[in-house]
Amino acid sequence: MGHWWEHNIGEPGKLPLLLALTAFILTFLITRSITRMIRAGKGPFRNVSSGGVHVHHVVPGIILTVIGGFGVIAGDRHGFGTALAAVLFGIGVGLVLDEFALVLHLSDVYWTDQGRQSVEAVVLTAAVVGLMLVGFLPFGVNDLSADEQQDRATVALTVAVNFLIVLIALLKGKTQLAVIGVLVPYLALIGAVRLALPGSFWAKRCYRNRPRARARSRLRAYRHDKRWNHLRRRLSDLVAGAPSR
Repeated sequence: MGHWWEHNIGEPGKLPLLLALTAFILTFLITRSITRMIRAGKGPFRNVSSGGVHVHHVVPGIILTVIGGFGVIAGDRHGFGTALAAVLFGIGVGLVLDEFALVLHLSDVYWTDQGRQSVEAVVLTAAVVGLMLVGFLPFGVNDLSADEQQDRATVALTVAVNFLIVLIALLKGKTQLAVIGVLVPYLALIGAVRLALPGSFWAKRCYRNRPRARARSRLRAYRHDKRWNHLRRRLSDLVAGAPSR
């Protein structure tokens, strides 16, 4: 275990990343627990107000993100100061992304269906950072042999092809596959070859004069939502609390 830790975390300087990810996840879970207690009127916690203005926790989150981010950049990857800055950064990002929907809509949608976008942003961020932590690098360059690393043309082609696939998946509305596909080569191909989601840029532009494609896209999205939305909603309610009706 000690050898694994040193080889995979200590030596490559990934401890700040691990600390930031841990602080990020714990902050999100603790924050959601506190806000649910405030909503239910339980416990000692109350909303914070100043001069009659409700201070959302995205505000201290931004401050901690700025402090921690600059602290990590200024330090080295092995010092105590960098580790502390990484923790502050993780806490700040957890507070900010917990109110991602509020920032996106410029409205307090925390306990609405739109507020679920905050949970999706947190899950996606944790997944991407987790992939980086266990060793994935963009486009899989870290998996190349010594000979392949010397062949810059091959690497450039891999980067270009994967970027095109990721872009197509993103245009088709498959955001999660596109983001993870940046880290795991060609994973986004699953989203790139399938029908675009209704309302996506691809569907609006490419299915405009293709009524069959539009109908198939809506039908597939309907079947997918009917199969998975109930489970996804229950999991979201378990983590983030049920939205107001």
